[in-house]
Amino acid sequence: MPNERLREALLRNGLNLDHVATATGVDPKTVERWITQGRTPYPRHRHAVASMVRETENYLWPEAVPPERKIEIAGSEVVKVFPHRNSIPVDLWDRLIADATARVEVLVHAALFLVERPAFVRGLAEKAANGARIRLLFGDPASREVARRSDEEQLGKGTLGARIRNALAFYRPLQDVDGIQIRFHKTTLYNSIFRFDDEMIVNTHVYGFQGAHAPALHIRRLPAGDLFETYSESFETVWNQSKPATF
Repeated sequence: MPNERLREALLRNGLNLDHVATATGVDPKTVERWITQGRTPYPRHRHAVASMVRETENYLWPEAVPPERKIEIAGSEVVKVFPHRNSIPVDLWDRLIADATARVEVLVHAALFLVERPAFVRGLAEKAANGARIRLLFGDPASREVARRSDEEQLGKGTLGARIRNALAFYRPLQDVDGIQIRFHKTTLYNSIFRFDDEMIVNTHVYGFQGAHAPALHIRRLPAGDLFETYSESFETVWNQSKPATF
């Protein structure tokens, strides 16, 4: 079976058979078999290709890494566990935001704490101008899901929807900026996801607690890892079910 993930990743990065053959030290025909016949490269070759296309080995070759190895790698992907999101040091957020050059992805309800940084929105526009891909997903303030979460977190009727609208006011200047997309989702939000290139903050949600008081994970992507990829695919699933935001 052809490896369509590998084919797409190479095309997206402007790479052909010769590029990959040179980087891995194999014949172009071998690279072609990796794509058209779904052959699995040796580990050293998988690592080289994954680095070239900025994807994980687990994404490109899901069956290549043994389950027990995936478990070991997942442990290494977790940089730190925080008991509450509001215990994450400010300088960590600042570093993640400042260092991101290729991709920023945010899946939240409102995340008003982000726009408390005066330069955050302006910084997103600058990153997009330099070629970064920015995708922001907010809860639909008019949805039943947001109303239910507002009740579950004991915020009061309509409070969370109002918070989302308040947050969106800060993002209004980004509506027509090339490279930035802003959408609404209606999903049950199990985790808030903040991705900055190959690092991620995952804020888990606990029934009855506001997000700031729930645990958070700092995760760093590893070539053969599965944990980072799981949350990344979750973001994609929500993105594909979302609609353009209305301000």
